Amino acid sequence: MLNETASKPGNGLRITEIFHSLQGESRTVGIPTVFIRLTGCPLRCQYCDTAYAFEGGEITSLEQILGQVAKYQCNYVTVTGGEPLAQPNCLPLLKQLCDAGYQVSLETSGALAIENVDKRVSVVLDIKTPGSNEVSKNRFENVSHLKLNDQIKFVICDRKDYEWSKAKVDQFDLKSRVTEILFSPSHEQLQAAQLADWIL
Repeated sequence: MLNETASKPGNGLRITEIFHSLQGESRTVGIPTVFIRLTGCPLRCQYCDTAYAFEGGEITSLEQILGQVAKYQCNYVTVTGGEPLAQPNCLPLLKQLCDAGYQVSLETSGALAIENVDKRVSVVLDIKTPGSNEVSKNRFENVSHLKLNDQIKFVICDRKDYEWSKAKVDQFDLKSRVTEILFSPSHEQLQAAQLADWIL
């Protein structure tokens, strides 16, 4: 659970880590990126690989965050978590990053509203499949706020998840809403080659 002071205006954000690496997924895969990992998440997906970000972290001002990002001299910034939007000050952070000229993406679970996210941000919306054990947390109202520059991700655990995801693509006409729809195999649950065969 987030420390309450983390979400009070003027107190910055609770940050787990800020680091420079190659993007491992989404449309900018392979591109050097600065990652800002916010602490806290209201979901508990069974395959989560960042449970260390559920708690802890340090309160960091927006000025300090932008200062740390600038040191890397990198054009791409990804704000991730945890669930970044669980902290209200994530919204002004995204705006300030865009104002500073960065190409910004936001990785969000889709459980929280995205309509107030700066329109310059590429939202990577992770729609939770049944295999995540958090499918009930999906906020499908978010679909109407997606832009063509946004991306949708489904983490696939098994064939049931695959069929469910395809059905959601059709149900919400997702192909007309965003330019990329990503199907990603759940690590240690589904072989990438198997998912590729299903897609083909």
